[in-house]
Amino acid sequence: MADEIRMPSGIGGLVRYFDDIKSKVTMSPEFVLVLLVAVVIVEYALHNFMTRKAIYGKASF
Repeated sequence: MADEIRMPSGIGGLVRYFDDIKSKVTMSPEFVLVLLVAVVIVEYALHNFMTRKAIYGKASF
């Protein structure tokens, strides 16, 4: 009786879905990095444009 090992009767609610659904939209990691850099550059440019517009009353570059 002491040598008997009892295992859980289920998997404890852990379900693996990664094999079930294949996405139709896929992006490479390189594309995501380029998109991220582009968003940062656009946000930086807009921030500078709006700050200069607020200080000088017009956009002056």
